[in-house]
Amino acid sequence: MKLIFVHGAGGGKNEWLCQTLHFLDSEAVALPGHPAGTPCSSVDEYMEWLHGYIQQQKYRDVVLVGHSMGGAIVQLYALKYGTALKGIILVGTGARLRVAPAILSSLKEMTTNADAWQQFLSDNIYRQVIPEAKPAVIAERVRIGPAVMLNDSLACDKFDIMDRVQSIRLPTMIIVGSQDTWTPPKYSQYLASRITGATQVTIDGGSHWVFLEKPQEVNRAISDFLTRLS
Repeated sequence: MKLIFVHGAGGGKNEWLCQTLHFLDSEAVALPGHPAGTPCSSVDEYMEWLHGYIQQQKYRDVVLVGHSMGGAIVQLYALKYGTALKGIILVGTGARLRVAPAILSSLKEMTTNADAWQQFLSDNIYRQVIPEAKPAVIAERVRIGPAVMLNDSLACDKFDIMDRVQSIRLPTMIIVGSQDTWTPPKYSQYLASRITGATQVTIDGGSHWVFLEKPQEVNRAISDFLTRLS
């Protein structure tokens, strides 16, 4: 099986360091514009890019893991190209990803305020991240910049498959931090109730970036899922 990790809005492949170092044959992709190239304008476009990449690499028996916007990408992939997948893992995501206007406004302001962006990363997004991963993740986000996160957040705000998510027919694991305020546990509960056979794992004390805060617990859940698949 080929395990592929897909980052969230404005993120990069370094966000999955704790997973790619653990699962040695896995890969974390960097979506267009994160930082190389031009970001896509919709979740659907990112999904098609990912499909093209997987086809180009000739990967087989793929298990996709997606966080937040990455989870939205994975859901769309499962709906359109599900027969090419072995299973999916959805982390801190939902069937709809509305973004609060206040967050969009703040991101817009940060596109011209580098200090505010740096502080937002250190004190908000990555406040609970383990020290071993924090410097590399923040450095990557600084390179990517707030404009890309704003672009992605606008794409997320338009994402809504609440009327279609039940059509996913794949082995599915859903992981969420108990303290996730960006995509609260009720989002994961909705997914688990709509996707036939899905299992949900709630990581106590984890926030939206639970995989960087509680990597051992998250990696254990992923390992258990892969064992069941094989």
